[in-house]
Amino acid sequence: MATQSNIHFFTNWAKERLDEMDAAVTSFEGKLAEVQSDARDKANKVLADLRKQRDDFRETITKQSEANESAWIQAKAKLEADWRSFEAEVKKYVESFGKKIEHQQATFKVQADAQLKAWREAADQLGIDAKKFAAKRRSEIDAAVNRMNADAAEAEKKLQKLNEAGTQSWSALMAALTETRAAFDRANQMAQEAFKRVA
Repeated sequence: MATQSNIHFFTNWAKERLDEMDAAVTSFEGKLAEVQSDARDKANKVLADLRKQRDDFRETITKQSEANESAWIQAKAKLEADWRSFEAEVKKYVESFGKKIEHQQATFKVQADAQLKAWREAADQLGIDAKKFAAKRRSEIDAAVNRMNADAAEAEKKLQKLNEAGTQSWSALMAALTETRAAFDRANQMAQEAFKRVA
């Protein structure tokens, strides 16, 4: 069970990124008609590249679904590089085709919503997994789950405040997502360590 639980932490990490990729691509697709007609073909090509990167990321996750922890550790290095590449392409897309603040805000909102959804799903799954342990061994895991929920609530407040401000630059919005994503990763890691200690 401990090994399987450890794999959940890798899948939590990967799913959070994939959900953000889906959100960004969907947002760009919805705003494509607003791109100036002379640049629309180029925007379509960049969007096709983003879709391919997202699909490749999803395929790697799917291939890893039955893998062991060691294989996940190796795959995560590739997925991290793929994620950074995707982020860079998103930045280029926004700088080239999504200059309207409303477009940036819409993309930020769907990415933030995807990130927060991943937090909640991960915390819910950890809570389910924690119930499999005897009560005396479960307190450390429950503490990690509670911490993850508290961190998610704090991230949600921060992201909502930025979204409501409506005047933040794209780089400020992405910095906030990066910061809350790092908090998710830390919470996920702490929960993984708690599972390892009690297993």
